[in-house]
Amino acid sequence: MITREKTRRVQIGGVAVGGGAPIAIQSMTNTKTADSKATVAQIRRLEEAGCEIIRCTVPDQESAEALEAIKKEIHIPLVADIHFDYRLAIAAMEHGADKIRINPGNLGGRERLAKVVKVAKERQIPIRVGVNGGSLDKALLKQYGHTAEALAMSALQNVAYLEELDFHDIVVSIKASEVSLCVKAYEIFAQSCAYPLHIGITEAGTVADGSIKSALGLGILLHEGLGDTLRVSLTGDPVKEIKVAQKILHFMGERKFGIEFISCPTCGRTNIDLIDLAERAQAALAGVSKPIKVAIMGCVVNGPGEAREADLGIAGGKGEGLLFKKGEVLRKVPEDQLLNALVEEVMRYE
Repeated sequence: MITREKTRRVQIGGVAVGGGAPIAIQSMTNTKTADSKATVAQIRRLEEAGCEIIRCTVPDQESAEALEAIKKEIHIPLVADIHFDYRLAIAAMEHGADKIRINPGNLGGRERLAKVVKVAKERQIPIRVGVNGGSLDKALLKQYGHTAEALAMSALQNVAYLEELDFHDIVVSIKASEVSLCVKAYEIFAQSCAYPLHIGITEAGTVADGSIKSALGLGILLHEGLGDTLRVSLTGDPVKEIKVAQKILHFMGERKFGIEFISCPTCGRTNIDLIDLAERAQAALAGVSKPIKVAIMGCVVNGPGEAREADLGIAGGKGEGLLFKKGEVLRKVPEDQLLNALVEEVMRYE
């Protein structure tokens, strides 16, 4: 299997993708792209949250032209999402897109694809081959059915179209809403192709269900060394996609995004309002970017010992608690001062 360290490196604006580069977090706007002011406002919110590549749909000429104004007001690479009209792909590149997302088989033939590739080559703009279950070639469906093999073969076929035109700045996505189907399709593709992979579970659902579904699928792929960029697709504010993506990458040990909290689920030994304490601690330290692990534990049994891997932590008792560092008790602290003591210790931590 060709893992992320061995994939081809592709430059998307100022962000390198593949070849062992850090896994980049993407999202997509849900504003009308032609409304450049609303789109810029949303992208800026996404930038602040940590989005590193942004995609906008380009369903018409007005949207393609709006990319120029949008590009001037943002600080991250801009990807144009094209579905059927090759002319919009060309227009998007002419108006500042750093990458285009197409399904080559949907553009109306090799001649039209060649026109798109010609402009992409001239402007050194990469192309993402985007395959999903809803746009599979009829011949592939007849041969393989709606399977992971069909998805992977579609991606390989579309990549071959671009290679025949001597184009190689390619990123590939193979998306499905079913976790096991999506994972297997990526695995099959990665057996024989070294282009960087944009991974995600498409149409994952609302924030709660979609976060779980995405964590499952992306977690498996990341564990296998697959994935050079990713998106968590959620029905809701796209800023939430960035937060979930960061958590997934953080918990998989791929990148660090501020404090990681661990806390016990509480039990009958708990003599402190740990649920409230844990929530207040997370809120109080939300803006801290230090890549450390903080434990909020309910009793001394699950305190310094079981949370030894934490850099800092507190363990509740009756009317008081322990403040500890890397498993060693620093001091006892009255219950009403525990949170402040923890925050102060985090701020001092180096």
